[in-house]
Amino acid sequence: MENGYKKNTVKQRLKEGLTVLLLLTAISCAESDEQTDLKAEESTFSPEVSEPVQRDLAEIEKRGTFRMITYYSSNTYFLNQGIEVGFEYELIREFTRENDLALEVVIVGADENPFELLNSGDGDVIAANYTITPERREIVDFTRPYNLVDQILVFSTELSPIPKTLEELVEREIPISVRRNSSYYTKLSELQDQGYDLNIQMLPSELDTEAALVEVAQGNLMATVADDNMFDATNRYMDGLFPGPTIAENDTIAWAVRSNAPDLKNEMNKFLYKHFRFTQDRERPRRSTFLNILRQRYFQEGPQIAQYYNPEWQYQTMGIISPYDEVIKSVSDSLNVDWLMVTAMIAQESEFNPNSKSWAGAVGLMQVIPRFVEVEYEQLYDPVTNIKQGVNIFKEHLEHYSYLDSTNQVKFALAAYNSGMGHIADARRLVIDQNKNPNEWENVADALLKLMQRRYYQQARHGFARGIETVQYVDEIMNRYRTYETILALSERQQGQGFSNITGNRDFSVP
Repeated sequence: MENGYKKNTVKQRLKEGLTVLLLLTAISCAESDEQTDLKAEESTFSPEVSEPVQRDLAEIEKRGTFRMITYYSSNTYFLNQGIEVGFEYELIREFTRENDLALEVVIVGADENPFELLNSGDGDVIAANYTITPERREIVDFTRPYNLVDQILVFSTELSPIPKTLEELVEREIPISVRRNSSYYTKLSELQDQGYDLNIQMLPSELDTEAALVEVAQGNLMATVADDNMFDATNRYMDGLFPGPTIAENDTIAWAVRSNAPDLKNEMNKFLYKHFRFTQDRERPRRSTFLNILRQRYFQEGPQIAQYYNPEWQYQTMGIISPYDEVIKSVSDSLNVDWLMVTAMIAQESEFNPNSKSWAGAVGLMQVIPRFVEVEYEQLYDPVTNIKQGVNIFKEHLEHYSYLDSTNQVKFALAAYNSGMGHIADARRLVIDQNKNPNEWENVADALLKLMQRRYYQQARHGFARGIETVQYVDEIMNRYRTYETILALSERQQGQGFSNITGNRDFSVP
């Protein structure tokens, strides 16, 4: 089974991604009449945990996993046929690839504060299209910018006539709905200080910009504020939006990091400098080819999203992770194997491409090597056959390590699936030679890295091992598995609340 870092590409169809895309971002809104005091939100911004934990780049590198805090939306992070994509995700992914780190996505859930997740150490960076504001700088630090955006008012087309100026907006007392913890609220407050008596209406913190735009398009909100790039992207697949006046120009977008992590900030700045910098006159930015491709993919295209955008259809099919969920569930259940773990393996092995073939001859969804199974070669390109063979192999590895605790059992089985049991046995013998516990994955992972060095592998029964790939393979799958669990939990919660309750049945009409 072959691994190695693979660059995710956005495919032409985003059906599975949009299945849960906009609904997940609005989960807690249906409960807000009972659980959320919006007036309290007006005066609450700071997280409970404001003092950051001591964890800089060295500690992150030692752990080997970089945790990205973000929201589930079409420009930050989402699933496309089981594969993780999104502008922020792909940009962070490139950073982790260059720094030999596995990437774990931490989705901001209901009642969670991203700044608290960052400072408490649950994540290492907030990558969510964040504008740098003085209020946020009191809590976190920011990298150099990687984008410039304008903030614009966005109106529902059901609002007639559409206001053309701020003065008209004030005169008609049209409510502008934004989150208290957003840079949009900060700008609107500044306009209020300048004498504009704006009618600002608070939205729950969990309702991100894209979800707010959905509410505006459906006429549930009359107006909101969005960055121009996000409006352009959303407007390509959604009717019912009308752009209004610009209220802020050239806002800098950056990643948020802990204020006591200077080495991490410096490393991220070096990465971003390669992709985004200003000309000497600072009038226009220069972007790398890679960054321009991402901008084109997520903010300037969009027909593939429009093809499948239908909120009612999304609700009916929520919870889909990949195109092969039913087959994976059926095969996995018959062998008493966790289907979501198998799904995460397939994402890593083939990115759900049944015609995939590696340089080593592994084929199909689970990259099964023909000589290891009693199935004709061509049959391995059949999804059902391939999944059955792959799950059988994984099951054998699980049974081989059944005497271990569940976490180590799964990690050892994944490692054996990737590199073969011989290399894992060599690594465990090396761990024993070092007077450490061979039943702990962390020890074996360290030994696998050593088996890439001549002085170690020349004494091993199975020789050189591509240890870094196996360690990364296990980390990536375990991280993806946890992300899949989070997405399913959020979608199940939304299903329980019902499609009609997305906005909590609030009255957002103009007074």
